[in-house]
Amino acid sequence: MSVTLPLSRFDGVVYRAHHPAWAYDPESGEGARIHGGRFNRVGMPCFYAALSLETAWLEAQQGFAFKAQPLTICSYRAELSDILDLTDLDTREAVEVNLTQLGCAWERLAGERKPVPTWELADRLIDGGCAGVIVPSFASRATPQDRNLVLWSWSRSPPHRLQVVDDNQRLPRDQSSWPNA
Repeated sequence: MSVTLPLSRFDGVVYRAHHPAWAYDPESGEGARIHGGRFNRVGMPCFYAALSLETAWLEAQQGFAFKAQPLTICSYRAELSDILDLTDLDTREAVEVNLTQLGCAWERLAGERKPVPTWELADRLIDGGCAGVIVPSFASRATPQDRNLVLWSWSRSPPHRLQVVDDNQRLPRDQSSWPNA
């Protein structure tokens, strides 16, 4: 990537609503690695979270608000360097991406074995030293205030520190809680 990325810090709390079977490993990017996602190919771990609890709900329900399935909702302390805010027009212009590309029908494109613009963008950004992005939510009924955090690099240590909030040790410690998962 020829342009210097306008990377910044993100310090705050983010939220994730996920399948209860993953409650024993809430900081994992394994579900995204197994299934792929808007910003990662199958085989690439990725951590998806929302900047608000309401957005996490929208993302997890995928537009089926009246058929809510069981979810584990967690909050995470995030202290992250090397983050790119793609909700900012100037930043999008600097990395040559637009909202149409960010909101592409990635699942259909991947299923048809066509290039997925957001996967290609992720490759470029990772090569440029980017650990993650803040992006608009493209979930059904999302508003411009609904934003997500997508991480390609995270750990419990700086500079990409992410840790689930579980002060009372309520989350299971292994998958034995889910014998049929």
